[in-house]
Amino acid sequence: QVHLEESGGGSVQTGGSLKLSCIISGYTPSNPCVGWFRQALGKEREGVARITSRGDATSYVNPVRGRFTVSRDNSKNTVYLQMNSLKTEDTAMFYCAGRIGMWCGLTSDDYTYWGQGTQVTVSS
Repeated sequence: QVHLEESGGGSVQTGGSLKLSCIISGYTPSNPCVGWFRQALGKEREGVARITSRGDATSYVNPVRGRFTVSRDNSKNTVYLQMNSLKTEDTAMFYCAGRIGMWCGLTSDDYTYWGQGTQVTVSS
């Protein structure tokens, strides 16, 4: 069973930065491909970014491209989401999700394992 735990959320003002962490534990035959998702109040969950199991490829959705950076340190079993130039519309619960395999997409159905989420609030 794979367990994921997010941390690093908080409250910041517009233009600020936060760095989220996703710690992966439990038995995995290989490093999972990991995606970051967010869900704002009253809205559907949406994919934000993803990184392959070896960290050699990343993808982002248009609203965050150029502001968010996903990375990983497999020696620490941790995936990060650096968020810069935050906007009020980034306010949401952020989740990391894992899929055993080298590749993963930006849709929820791609993932098997989910963390509990960490809240990000951006105020003007």
